[in-house]
Amino acid sequence: MDFGQLEAFVQVAARHSFSRAAEALQLTQPSITARIQALERVLGEELFERSGRGVRLTDAGSIFLPYAERMLQMLREAKEGVEEVRGVQAGRLRLGSALTISTYVLPRILRTFHSHYPGVEVIVHTGRSEQVLNMLLSDEVQVGLVRSLMHPDVETVDLYDDEVILVANPDHPFAASRQATIEEVGRQPVILADRGSSYYGLIHDLFRQAGVVPNVAMEMDSMEATKRMVEEGIGIALLPRVCLERELKQGLLAEVAISNAPAISRQIAFVYRKSRKQGRTVQAFLEVLRSIYGLELPAASTSG
Repeated sequence: MDFGQLEAFVQVAARHSFSRAAEALQLTQPSITARIQALERVLGEELFERSGRGVRLTDAGSIFLPYAERMLQMLREAKEGVEEVRGVQAGRLRLGSALTISTYVLPRILRTFHSHYPGVEVIVHTGRSEQVLNMLLSDEVQVGLVRSLMHPDVETVDLYDDEVILVANPDHPFAASRQATIEEVGRQPVILADRGSSYYGLIHDLFRQAGVVPNVAMEMDSMEATKRMVEEGIGIALLPRVCLERELKQGLLAEVAISNAPAISRQIAFVYRKSRKQGRTVQAFLEVLRSIYGLELPAASTSG
């Protein structure tokens, strides 16, 4: 029984799928299957049974799961404890990040972090904020950068205000006056974030509260693609300011104020488990966030 077998078992149990577990661990599905089969031989019991909706734990698997999770956590803490002996210069940081943050914000944070701690290996896992929260709760990551979320087992520290603004092609009529009413916006072809995105909810609420039904030209799950569509004049879009710095600076897109609607924003937060002792690498990352955002962050419990 080894770390890889336990990790494969816990991932399949969490995702109810060998293929999704393989994707999460960046392995092939046959490799995941081989690890599970090896673990079943050690235990002398089958751990999963297949059904029409995927795989589910057998009775033996259900009994073994909490022990496997604890063993994984102990192995991770042991490994990180040994790494602490070498100090921050040679540690490892497992970080979860919402996709928008990892694309437009995290590079600057990690540039600063690596300038101070070049020997630290950073492993980044991306997903929607809820997915990152689940990664944190399952100990796949030590810390996360997400939209502000509440959970009894998680400490949440707000970092910055994520403002959403309206942008249009510079040749669009809105660009001349740099402002429009929400009613005027609703009559234009609007490109929305996909319905699974939290930005979709923010934008939908803006129109709903104004009693306006927007003329939705398309929904897209890529901010980069959305920006290109707006640049081509296909529609206008409400996007987070943090993803628009280059386009606004170079005049590729024009910011348009909505004169009769409230500003849209949400908080982006740093999250970590309340119950987990945080090593020196996490403390070092906290210090970098403190220096960048000028925050008074609470001290996480340390492992030494």
